[in-house]
Amino acid sequence: MRKSFPNFIWTLVLVTISCSEAPKTETKTASQPIYKDVPYLQDYSIKFNKQEDKIMLSQVFMDRNEVIQVASSEGILRTHDGQFLYPGVLLQDNTYRPIADRNITAITLFKDQFVYLDDKAVLSNAWAGSLYLEHELPKANIIAPGSDFNFLISDGVALQYVSKNKKSWKGALAKDKVKAIKFNPKTKTFWVLGEKSIASFNPRDQTLKTVFEKGNFTSFALFENKLILTTLDGYLEVDANTGKQIGEKKTKLPWTEITYVVEIDGHLWFGSTKGVFMLKKDGKFNYYNGKRWLPSNNVVHISKGTDGSMLILTDAGLGQIVYEEMTLFDKAQYYEKQVRNRHIRLGFNATLVDMDNGNFDTGRLSDSDNDGLWTTMYLAGEVFRYAVTKSEDALQNCRESMDAMERLFSINNVPGFPSRSFERSGYKERLHDPERWQPSDDPEWDWKSTTSSDEAIGHIFAYAAMAEIMDNDLKDRAIVLIDTLMSHIVRNDMYMVDFDGKPTTWGRWNPEYVNARPKMVGDRKINASNIIGMLQTAYHFTGKEKYKEKAFDLMDNHGYFENLMWLMKDVAKAPDDADDWSKMLSESWNHSDDEMYFVGYWGLYKYAFNDTLKAKFKEAIIDHWEIERPEKEGAWNIMTALTGTQEFDLEEAAWYLREHPMDMVSWNIMNSHRKDLTFLEPNFREQTLSEVLPPDERPVQRHNANMFRLDRNSAKDGSEEFSAGDIWLLPYWMGRYLGVISAPEKITKE
Repeated sequence: MRKSFPNFIWTLVLVTISCSEAPKTETKTASQPIYKDVPYLQDYSIKFNKQEDKIMLSQVFMDRNEVIQVASSEGILRTHDGQFLYPGVLLQDNTYRPIADRNITAITLFKDQFVYLDDKAVLSNAWAGSLYLEHELPKANIIAPGSDFNFLISDGVALQYVSKNKKSWKGALAKDKVKAIKFNPKTKTFWVLGEKSIASFNPRDQTLKTVFEKGNFTSFALFENKLILTTLDGYLEVDANTGKQIGEKKTKLPWTEITYVVEIDGHLWFGSTKGVFMLKKDGKFNYYNGKRWLPSNNVVHISKGTDGSMLILTDAGLGQIVYEEMTLFDKAQYYEKQVRNRHIRLGFNATLVDMDNGNFDTGRLSDSDNDGLWTTMYLAGEVFRYAVTKSEDALQNCRESMDAMERLFSINNVPGFPSRSFERSGYKERLHDPERWQPSDDPEWDWKSTTSSDEAIGHIFAYAAMAEIMDNDLKDRAIVLIDTLMSHIVRNDMYMVDFDGKPTTWGRWNPEYVNARPKMVGDRKINASNIIGMLQTAYHFTGKEKYKEKAFDLMDNHGYFENLMWLMKDVAKAPDDADDWSKMLSESWNHSDDEMYFVGYWGLYKYAFNDTLKAKFKEAIIDHWEIERPEKEGAWNIMTALTGTQEFDLEEAAWYLREHPMDMVSWNIMNSHRKDLTFLEPNFREQTLSEVLPPDERPVQRHNANMFRLDRNSAKDGSEEFSAGDIWLLPYWMGRYLGVISAPEKITKE
């Protein structure tokens, strides 16, 4: 959630634990910090699309009864249906036919009641319909309420003041057209924006005075005794008392083509042609861009709902940004359902693909080269969940995913070799990849070959967590799979050997391959780190000396200890005289390797053969974490806590978990146009900005992607939904298991 949303001020009177403490299986070091899981405001969007392109939308308001109405070229519209992730529509409002039949051109709120402007009068259904003030501007389409049933209206040329208690007044701006009117309740003065000027109207003496003239204005707001005057290239600040401009034009914004501005609860909200943004107290912005938040990025009007939501009207419909009080535990419960409802394929943790514009009912569950990795990350999360909660639901989820993982081994004829995936035979989508898909002995099923080291380290991580934590048959099943996979690798000279008798492209831990890479090439370090952790895990749970002997042989005789201790700051591109494969591997920082490292640190650290190695491996993990800190990656920070270190950026991990969008659809998101960000020159780590953006302002992605990625601009907008199983649930439940995230806590407020 966005930390600075207005009016979110907690008065802590009493904090009580709302669910039981975690069991003794949690392994938190006593000196480590704990994130207190208290409620925060989580934002998400409910969208309402207009039904016809020709309809022009102009204003949106919510009244005290939480009814939303939209002013349009076709009269008053209202919201129909609409839930989070399931858009509604804007329909003609026929609830009161005498109003529906009138030529309503604008709406506003007065005392949280709808007030309408038509070609004859200012009127309302509130106050028993007694508000009816005739006017003389048949083309009037701009209205602003005053303080005591008085209104200033305009048709763009003339102005008219109408009131229940005072005489009417008519006038006009000097050589300018009216664009907007707003009322200042403190001074009881109306402000009138023209295309090139702004004037004040005093209803007491009915005088109109031009205050400032400069530029081509699009909108304005009253803010801290200043006039905020927006243009298509930033905005100006003008002293409301003196009419003098304050400083230079403001252009360090997410986007400078501003269409609307309003002050709400002490914050300025800007609408633009590229989304909406709120100015925070620290001078930075909360930015809402793309269909994750809005029907389109072209913002027309902004208002605050009486329920606390933000109503963002665009040319394509309404985005209602809702702020719901929840804890991380509450968010986890939502994500648990998201995974089970839409992302389980044959027990695998899968992605929903081929959706039509975010419509889940049009999507299909897809197999993946990384079915094993994504599933083991989800499986490990559910293992940690079970350890913390003893949930029977979590246990059943573990059983179903474990069934899938076991079948990866049994569906092919290669002893100890885990398939990438499996699927029913004859499925036409697989015809494009005949080299990977192989027939099984069962004519109804095919399996995917060429398994990589990504899958292998994921397998060992999840099985180790299960073997350590579970106290049932799953423990033994996990140990069997650890032994099965590692026996295959040791037996085949530290390779994973496929159905054709050849090593797979990426399943290679043999010194001849690993040490062929120059020392600065990341593959040399990652392969050494992973295989030592895998061998330690196998020895820890099976007691078989072959695993320990092989690990020490690699470290003592083949330099694997030095490889894995290579400092992260020294990982770099291969030199010019290196082989082409090494050059390809080191073109830039490999974020998939980061995922493999941290997943593998469970076995590298926890099952170190002795305390000396454990201390050195901790150094390597902390060294890696230090270089990853700018990404504020929730999983990497939580996994670093495994070592017992006091400093592992817990607050940044919690920030990642809070700020992660509830909507995990692959909507197009654009940030590279932003003028409020500090961009960096191209670099090896592919860090694009001086400071990483919040997860809900960037494209949704897994942990193996660059957290500094700015844009997603695909012709297939909203075509996929990612599973929270590996992306969010793993770091959350691991944090709970390690004891660095508390159980949810209830806050009693005054």
